[in-house]
Amino acid sequence: MILGAVLAGGMSTRFGSDKALAVLDGRTLLERAVEALAQLCDKVVIVGRTAGPAPCIPDAPRPGMGPLGGVSGALNHARDHQFASVLTTSVDSFGLPQNLLELLSPASAYLEKQPVIGHWNTDAASIAERILQSEGRHSMIAFAKAANARGVQSASTPANINTPADLAALEH
Repeated sequence: MILGAVLAGGMSTRFGSDKALAVLDGRTLLERAVEALAQLCDKVVIVGRTAGPAPCIPDAPRPGMGPLGGVSGALNHARDHQFASVLTTSVDSFGLPQNLLELLSPASAYLEKQPVIGHWNTDAASIAERILQSEGRHSMIAFAKAANARGVQSASTPANINTPADLAALEH
């Protein structure tokens, strides 16, 4: 079974407000991300929030650890609930490839241009924990390398919405 995880615990500093609740064509970015993963996964959770259109779980080991903290929270949840793998995306990634699961299977693999979009074996939870407990950067690339994940190119690159201008560009 595959757990879908929307990483939504960021501070949205460049956006200026809670970007998960920003609206694009009548739906929030959070709703869109949950719906996109629900088409590909057996269950979807939202990581790093306390409320949303799917069950919410915390970052691990604590908030403020960046995207890898969200991935770690999802991997821990997957391990505890007998999921084989986790498909992750960030709340601000829009326009996931329709063949995303095919591109990233078998796990572990990630989109080279956006490593937060990945398909991770649940047993990589211990790798994420180890990196997050270490000094230095807690980067997704360091995690991907340590997990022996494959970087995958896609014919289409999802939009990464960091600012209101990015959102406005997608609306047109």
